[in-house]
Amino acid sequence: METVILAVVIAVVLLGALGGLVVGSRRRKPLPPPPPSAPDITAPPAEPHVGDEAETPRDEPRRTIEEVDLPGGPTPVVVAEPPPVEAPGIEIPEPTAGRLVRLRTRLSRSQNALGKGLLTLLSREHLDEDTWEEIEDTLLTADVGVQPTQELVERLRERVRVLGTRTPEELRGLLREELIKLVGTDADRTVRTEPEGRKPGIVMVVGVNGTGKTTTTGKLARVLVADGRTVVLGAADTFRAAAADQLQTWGERVGAYTVRGPEGGDPASVAFDSVKEGKEMGVDVVLIDTAGRLHTKTGLMDELGKVKRVVEKHAPLDEVLLVLDATTGQNGLVQARVFAEVVDITGIVLTKLDGTAKGGIVIAVQRELGVPVKLIGLGEGADDLAPFEAEAFVDALIGE
Repeated sequence: METVILAVVIAVVLLGALGGLVVGSRRRKPLPPPPPSAPDITAPPAEPHVGDEAETPRDEPRRTIEEVDLPGGPTPVVVAEPPPVEAPGIEIPEPTAGRLVRLRTRLSRSQNALGKGLLTLLSREHLDEDTWEEIEDTLLTADVGVQPTQELVERLRERVRVLGTRTPEELRGLLREELIKLVGTDADRTVRTEPEGRKPGIVMVVGVNGTGKTTTTGKLARVLVADGRTVVLGAADTFRAAAADQLQTWGERVGAYTVRGPEGGDPASVAFDSVKEGKEMGVDVVLIDTAGRLHTKTGLMDELGKVKRVVEKHAPLDEVLLVLDATTGQNGLVQARVFAEVVDITGIVLTKLDGTAKGGIVIAVQRELGVPVKLIGLGEGADDLAPFEAEAFVDALIGE
């Protein structure tokens, strides 16, 4: 029993000793160093601002800008400001007086095949039946028409028989006289735009597709402006894309106002508004461009008659100009007949006479309709529309 107690005591003593050693070693372990304190930092001198000096300003004598000698160098480049962009000015069209005479060379260059052919045949020493048949063929090919051709050949036969000896000058004079008789000099070829007692004069331009109605309307506006008239344009061709834009461009070039409606709108309404605007503005002439239409389409032709009736609610039409393509020949006569029945044509405008030898259409269309040719188109230029003059036209046909 005593032995057991002794063993327990020894065990307790040993455990206590071991515990003391562990605690002592923990106490002797060095503690971690304390965190360093923030050092005292001296702020750097502030950066100078724009206009400040880096150092403390000192009292020094200062010079003005006039006293400072600037170093020599190249002369500074002065950049000139661009001139202001000006709006395009209004064009001044070429005067119409004698315009066809001035354009005679262009006309004769393509037309005198008729005149030269006839003069060559008439200059033969013996004018037999074969020769007279060739003369007839030449006239028919130039679209003079059957009846006018027969009349001309009969008169030429008689005069050549009476004349006997024929010099080139005599033949040319003879042919000139007879052609002028066929073309006619008695008809009133002025475009009526000055009605008595009222303004404006009203002109409607009609024709089939592709004859150049819109271009002709724009060129006619130039003719009128050149004669000192004021113009309003009516863009009643509401079916062809960009027709109104094209007409407005023509008008802007000469200072003419254009009345237009929505694309695909009622052309009669546009025509009515054009005359109304022309009255309110006090202009001299209203030109109405209508849509091209096939003469074989009854509905379209009836619509053209409606446009005419609506316009005449303001005032009677002073001119209805039919635009014909001279290159279409006898087909143009068929077109002319139908249009004349619907809208009472008062004058003919022949276009594209600069590119064909078929000048005889002038004679044929006048004979067919009993309506004079009043204007002819001789090219693509803005001033290539000329008032028709019988003598100048015949001179161009037979050459100088």
